[in-house]
Amino acid sequence: MAQKIDIAPNNDRELVLARIMDATPEQLFKVWTTPERFPEWFCPQPWRAEVTKMELKPGGASNNTMYGPDGEVFENKGVYLEIAPNEKIVFTDAFTEGWVPAEDGGMMTCVLTFEPRPDGRTLYVARCGHPTVEKLKQHEQMGFHEGWGIVAEQCEAIARTL
Repeated sequence: MAQKIDIAPNNDRELVLARIMDATPEQLFKVWTTPERFPEWFCPQPWRAEVTKMELKPGGASNNTMYGPDGEVFENKGVYLEIAPNEKIVFTDAFTEGWVPAEDGGMMTCVLTFEPRPDGRTLYVARCGHPTVEKLKQHEQMGFHEGWGIVAEQCEAIARTL
């Protein structure tokens, strides 16, 4: 089971979620980069998500759609900024495919890291930077800490089966 770790944000526009996970960086990276597995872990249930496009390269599309239990549909379109296999995934919704700026300016840029530990577990850190304090507060009110925490646990559970 993931162990919660407190890591301070780098600035007043960053939210951080950190966990020590019972999975290797390779396993966690594979979960994050396997589109077929997203419906199993990417949203807190009863929500689910489906990848609509995943191009794992800088500038490549990072698109998914989230479906809620009451018929809600939220499209998330963005791009990858950096992919370092088994180490780091950086993505943003500030741009869409082809480096087109998002109409609403985007919500965040996320730096997701997988740091191996000597005990075989992984320090999993999600640093989500926001363009404004208002967008950070909006993300917090949407349930960032609880939602991303549940997602991290679901990710870990699938990673352990790989």
